[in-house]
Amino acid sequence: MSAPLHVACTHCATVNRLPAERLAEGGKCGRCGQPLFAGRPLTVTAQNFDRHAGADLPLLVDFWAEWCGPCRMMAPVIEAAAAEFEPRLRVAKLDTEAEQGLAARFGIRSIPTLILFHKGREVARTAGAMPLPQLKAWLGQVLPAN
Repeated sequence: MSAPLHVACTHCATVNRLPAERLAEGGKCGRCGQPLFAGRPLTVTAQNFDRHAGADLPLLVDFWAEWCGPCRMMAPVIEAAAAEFEPRLRVAKLDTEAEQGLAARFGIRSIPTLILFHKGREVARTAGAMPLPQLKAWLGQVLPAN
């Protein structure tokens, strides 16, 4: 039996322990009782970002803004990625207009920008809209093995 993974709840951001071998089964939050995985992107804010980025699951964050045309083109790709990659990878969206402090913290200069985090550290970054096959190829190159 391997060490449990620390997974933040998409609803209340409580960090839950989940046995790695049971990851595919999902699980429910010990605090709020909601499913740990929703199959869609979660919204990250200054209040919950560090819990999700610091968890054991890799976190792909789409830095976007409502007024950005390429960001709107990227939205269905991000939705599809969340449905396909969870629970191996958590997918999130961060509105750079609403969360300017976080955008500045990560030096976001153009949007959409995708940053992959693992255990609190930035692993990879790419900018610009891309189709799902290209996103999948990029993730295949940069996703951590564990």
